[in-house]
Amino acid sequence: MSEQLYFEDVEEGMELPTVEKNPTTQQLVKYAGASGDYYQIHYDQEFAKANGLPNVILHGALKNAFLGHLMTNWVGEHGMLRKLSAQYRGMDVPGTPIYAKGVVTKKYVENGENLVECDIWLENHKGEKTTPGSALVALPAKK
Repeated sequence: MSEQLYFEDVEEGMELPTVEKNPTTQQLVKYAGASGDYYQIHYDQEFAKANGLPNVILHGALKNAFLGHLMTNWVGEHGMLRKLSAQYRGMDVPGTPIYAKGVVTKKYVENGENLVECDIWLENHKGEKTTPGSALVALPAKK
């Protein structure tokens, strides 16, 4: 867990610290077992290629979890993830790194909560955004 982030430390336009992920086929098999998503495109290379894919591909929900990790790591123990959304616009394959990134787009106080909105995304090793999304977090104030 990172150091605690406070509302006063955040500015619109600031970049979130990048989180690098290095998914493997073993991780995909484990995720399939944990999630119950056994669609063969996630673990059977021959099946994936027979269906026009370059290789097995990451589960969309796993990519969403990587974005969740980006946000919960950033806000610290006393921050709260309020909303998280993602769109699956590109395929990511195991064996190549992907990067969870983000930028603060808005900060405001509403109903006594210190809220921060962010644009977030996964980027492949070529710099292509494969999974754009957004997040809303609540942060503590400094005492």
